[in-house]
This record gives sequence, C-alpha cells and structure tokens, in this order.
Amino acid sequence: MKITRRMILAAGAAMFLTQPLAAAAQDLPHNIRMVIGSSSTGGDTYQNSVIVAEALSQKLGVNMKVDAVGANEAFKALERDGRGTTIMVFHDSAYLSHLYGVHGFDDIFTKYKIGPTVAINPGNAYLVAKDSPYKSMDDIFKAAAAGTKIRVAIEPGGVSEIGFSAMKNAASILSPGSEANIVSVKTGSQSDKNQAMFDDLADVINGSIQANEQFTQLPESDQKAMRFVWITARPETIEQAPDMGMGKTTRDDMLKYTSPKTNVTEDGKKDFTFDKEFFFLYNKDMDQGMVDAIDVALKDVFAEGKIQERQKQAFFIPNFKPSKEAAAHLGEKNAAYKEIIAKISGK
Repeated sequence: MKITRRMILAAGAAMFLTQPLAAAAQDLPHNIRMVIGSSSTGGDTYQNSVIVAEALSQKLGVNMKVDAVGANEAFKALERDGRGTTIMVFHDSAYLSHLYGVHGFDDIFTKYKIGPTVAINPGNAYLVAKDSPYKSMDDIFKAAAAGTKIRVAIEPGGVSEIGFSAMKNAASILSPGSEANIVSVKTGSQSDKNQAMFDDLADVINGSIQANEQFTQLPESDQKAMRFVWITARPETIEQAPDMGMGKTTRDDMLKYTSPKTNVTEDGKKDFTFDKEFFFLYNKDMDQGMVDAIDVALKDVFAEGKIQERQKQAFFIPNFKPSKEAAAHLGEKNAAYKEIIAKISGK
C-alpha cells in the first residue's frame, strides 16, 4: 500500500491527540494506595474495590493496593496526600454521614475531588420477622397511623439510616403525625441488627439481600426466619441483576419489593428509591491530569466488558460515570436526601 502525505499527517495528528493522556498516565505514581471507607475485607466495599483496582492496575501499568482502613482513617490518609499516591473508594455514606452530623465526616463536595462511580450494590433492604403481622410496607404505615410504635433497627448515619428517614418522611405524608410512631433502635453491625430482631427488640431491620437472604428461606417456625418488605434500589437497577438473583430469591422476586410494587412515597407523587453507589474520592490538590487518566482508563475498562462480568458475579451492578458526571449525579442525590433529613428532623 502506498503511504501518502495525507496518511502521514493523519497519523501525526492522532499521535498528538493521544500524547496528553499518555503523559498523564505516565505521571501516575507506580504504587497507588486505594484506601476504602470500611475496615472489613469481607464486605461489599472491599470486594468492589478489589475488582476495580485489579482492572485499573492492568490498564494503567501501576501497582494499586486496596487498604481497608475504615472511613475516618481513609479520609485522613486522603487529606495528607495530594500527589496522587493515595486515592479513596467509598459509597454514599461518604456524604450521608455528613448530612446526619456524624463526627469526622466533612462535606466531600467542598473538601475533595469527586471521582468516577464504578458500581451499585442493589441489596439495601428492610426486613421483618417471617411471623410478623406486618407483611408489607403498607401494613407498617397503617400500623403507625393507628398509633402502633414501629421499631426499626439501624446503624445510625449513612446508608443504614437513609431508608429509615424515608419511612418517617413517607409516614408524615400519608398520615401527618404518624411519623412519630416510627422509631429507631440504634445498633451497630448487621449481626447486631439481626440480633435485635431475634430478641424481639425491633419490628423491622435494615439489612441486605446478600446478608439476609439466607434467613428468608427459613421456615416461619424458626426464630431467625425473616421476610423482605422493601428493597430500596430503583427497579431499573434490580432489572440489571442476574435472572437467578441471589440464593433462592430470583430477580423477579426482588422486583416485588421495589418501586412501584412496593411504595414508600417521597413527596406524595413519586416513590423514594436509593441505590448504594461506589465512587472514587481524590485529594483536592491531586493533579487533574491524573484524574483524567483514571477516567479514561476506566472508560476503556468498561468498554471492554470483562469487569462487568466480575461485578455481576459478586452481585454488583456495573455503573461507570466519569468524574464530572459522577460529581453532578452525587450532588443531586445529596441535595434530595438533605431535604428529606431536614424535614423529619425539623431543621
């Protein structure tokens, strides 16, 4: 094939266009510490982060190590490092805990750079004992309206509490004043919330499909038997889950507990929904070229399609949004939840 001057010029232009990305990728540190807002190496934050870190390491040619240090230590590590050798992955608790006034949580939208979103855990849920008189959220709201106290076990602040806030908000819309009958039982880990139900200290608990599905398969006579009453994820999110679902709970089973089949109103017109999303956070001074390099690398990784397979195997829903789009999206969620929390707290 004859090489023409036009072909040479086109090749040169293409090389020029790729140089800024190549330079930015080369400027990334060879060793990058990915701190996460969880101290557990068995939880969803760690599992999701490892999948993403391995894909990015291969794409960028860097060594990325996931370090499960917990939220407070992760934020401290991020604040100390503006060079890009430390980045962070966390979920919506990063901003929800600030809205709830949890000590040690600042406004992430002003203190840090928001990076890309990478996945959704669709499993955030609320459950009752299998022999409970409350078979649905509608039963719960009717009981609250009739004057019955509904005890809801949550871990205060963050993802565990936002659904509880939504319940109180919905109760106040459906029957003003009944929100006072939806009360929190403040616990810690998932096992603590489960135990509150086993000990009859809570009528409803915050749980997850992953952690609690096994209990929904037990016979009603078993003290540990539970049933789902609400899955907070958007139906569009659950529809992306594998057909088989998890355990013996299929995707179609899960959709029975999501909007619109299960209603928890947000404003009297639309249902409240909540997707637990995982995203990157960067030091405010981290070079924008590094941010862009990670964005482009992740875009390529998701375009290849392999990471989605791994995520779905671990019951995550792939959810890549580049940094700018992610910041706008998470900012909208922050504003909406801030309004709900302010309403039920009277602030």
